[in-house]
Amino acid sequence: MTLSIAGKTAIVTGSARGIGLAIARHFVDLGANVMFADIDEARLESELGEEAEGEGPLRYFAGDLSQKLTAANLLSATVDAFDRIDILVNANRDFATTDPLNPDDPAFEMLIRQNMLCAVRLSQMVARRMIAQAERNGQEEGQVGAIVNVTTLAARLAQPELLGVSVASAAMEQATRSLAVALAPHRIRVNGVAFASVLSASLQSALRENGGWRDRIIDATPLGRIAAPTEIAEAALYLASEASGFVTGQILTLDGGRGLIDPAGVPAY
Repeated sequence: MTLSIAGKTAIVTGSARGIGLAIARHFVDLGANVMFADIDEARLESELGEEAEGEGPLRYFAGDLSQKLTAANLLSATVDAFDRIDILVNANRDFATTDPLNPDDPAFEMLIRQNMLCAVRLSQMVARRMIAQAERNGQEEGQVGAIVNVTTLAARLAQPELLGVSVASAAMEQATRSLAVALAPHRIRVNGVAFASVLSASLQSALRENGGWRDRIIDATPLGRIAAPTEIAEAALYLASEASGFVTGQILTLDGGRGLIDPAGVPAY
């Protein structure tokens, strides 16, 4: 098996910045056609500019993927540009603290919607497209498609102020396993990457506002550092490629060992 994804077509959500951008850029560098998808059109334009014009290997799509019509339009735009879809990376994530004693906290529902529901619905839509492609092309063996869900270690920790992030992450892990079983007969693999302490856009912003957090995070991480978004990109590549051809329903954890010893109250995301 090989790590190559050259010639494949991928959709990467949340790709205007941070981890999603790193994954999408890495895929382009390795020869894939990539649709960068994000709600932040200005940021997509700033990052991609003229690269997204013409007949090159990348395009971008801006829209709120919590809306079913927008998700359908993303699929149509990808097929129009590249004729097919082989890989979906659900890297779209929002971060917010939530009040565990406030049943009316709007952030909780927002996090469930943006961090889990969007990914599940888009995965279902993309899977249907992948199955139709295989049937149309008479593809009777080999990988039909790969879906990679990017989530967080919060699924396995209990930090009250991160109730929304934790519940959404845990739901995403279970959705990954359930979709893996459902799509296995169609030769579509579904896996996840769970991270902690990665220099994502949200963590960089938090570190600027909280000077002491960096040392606390490093002290709580056995490998003694904060990961780079490119390290998540490498993990996503492995799970998207046929090098992981017999891997499905798994959550690959990149946390530098934090989940083994993580003390409560240390910021991570």
